[in-house]
Amino acid sequence: MLLHPWDAARDDGEWQRWLLDGHDFGTLIAAGRGRDVPVAVPTHFVYDGADTVLLHLARPNPVWKALDENPKVLLAVSGDVAYVPAAWKAVGDEDPARGIPTSYYAAVLLTCTARVLTGEELVEVLRAQLGHFEPGSGVADPSVHARELPGIRGLRLAIEHVQAKFKYGGNADDAHRARVAAALAERGRPGDAASLGHLLRRTPPA
Repeated sequence: MLLHPWDAARDDGEWQRWLLDGHDFGTLIAAGRGRDVPVAVPTHFVYDGADTVLLHLARPNPVWKALDENPKVLLAVSGDVAYVPAAWKAVGDEDPARGIPTSYYAAVLLTCTARVLTGEELVEVLRAQLGHFEPGSGVADPSVHARELPGIRGLRLAIEHVQAKFKYGGNADDAHRARVAAALAERGRPGDAASLGHLLRRTPPA
């Protein structure tokens, strides 16, 4: 992805905190070898805060054949999205009709090597996911579903490279950022509050 210096994560902690803060659904992309089109799988996952991602998928999923061909995968996660209309990009005497619209968003691309997990390792993946998504719910241990477990497989993704982007007006001046910030606060659509938070956190207008 295109990554300008002003949009890049300031350090690993920024994208790690973002993933851990409820951004746990993405698209797993497996290129395989010699394919015209890669396999793309929308999926929940658990990130451990360091260098590992865990998830599980059904056995009929076409991703397994692609992984047999090539264990290298990409996990793409995006969120906190807001559309910034053209008029919001105009301040002072600037013509709102000549403003240039944009999108605000966060995106993390994890390049990983995948390892397929079955048996007790699969059960550990399921435990990790249940602990993450519904802690304290009293749900039964996954081992009680022994008869159903052959219908799924787990994946452990070892993170090898990360691209992280926080596109929230970092290239704009104070006046333009302040204009967009005020408009985001007023509009109140899904994603606006999170986008406003990133803008004020990363490059607060003076």
